[in-house]
Amino acid sequence: MARSRIVPGAHLEEGEQIAFFQWVRLQQNVWPELRLIHHIPNGGHRTKTTAMRMKAMGVLPGVLDIFLPVPRHGWHGLYIEMKSKDGKLTEAQESFGSAVANQGYAVFLCRTFEQAKSVVARYLFGDTPPEGGEWVH
Repeated sequence: MARSRIVPGAHLEEGEQIAFFQWVRLQQNVWPELRLIHHIPNGGHRTKTTAMRMKAMGVLPGVLDIFLPVPRHGWHGLYIEMKSKDGKLTEAQESFGSAVANQGYAVFLCRTFEQAKSVVARYLFGDTPPEGGEWVH
């Protein structure tokens, strides 16, 4: 999918993630495992009341953006955090990423649609572990 499909005016990180999920939807008939990949809407601006309600419902700070619950290459599943070119992981994201990596999950930081696409394709169907993003430890 061409980068021009990124939603005009959207925040760069959001636009890259939207483009990634457009690609995912196009690939789901070819790669059925992609029907399981999903975004975890953990961040964003919320009212104080909504934030308190979500916390009471079990929202966990630092949970990464994207999860693919499919085991490959000895991992239990794949987490991806999307960040803009200069975006930095929060302390909570670093902590969560390290904790799930220690539990046997692959964890990547991707800054572009292309990186996320490469990581997922290599994770699912490559002969070797993924490349393209940055490992989160």
